[in-house]
Amino acid sequence: MSLHLERIEWMPSPPLAPGGGPIDFDHLRRMTLGDPAIEQEVLALFSAQTATLLEKLAALPADSSVLAHTLKGSARAIGAFGVADAAARLETAIARGFDVTAVLADLGEAIGEARAEIEAVSRDS
Repeated sequence: MSLHLERIEWMPSPPLAPGGGPIDFDHLRRMTLGDPAIEQEVLALFSAQTATLLEKLAALPADSSVLAHTLKGSARAIGAFGVADAAARLETAIARGFDVTAVLADLGEAIGEARAEIEAVSRDS
């Protein structure tokens, strides 16, 4: 009896330690299928979303954990892994009832770096 094996092309996973910069553009290109117009649109949407979510999170509403989780997923999708990690830390801190002041500040810094990178890329396009 012989086995018939087929080669399956898998989509590569994001790196465990993303390269330099707040946005992993290789990951973003994979997620947008290499379409520069979609990349720009996704980055603009992410930049606007982060501003809104950070403002909401600063008030620590009852749904803060959900907002942090949403931000974590959006950030991972576009390759903003620093933002995703900071959002994950915030989500954990909220769930455990810890003081989130420092974690929220870290998230704000990560978002600021990502938004600056997005702005720079938008200017250069």
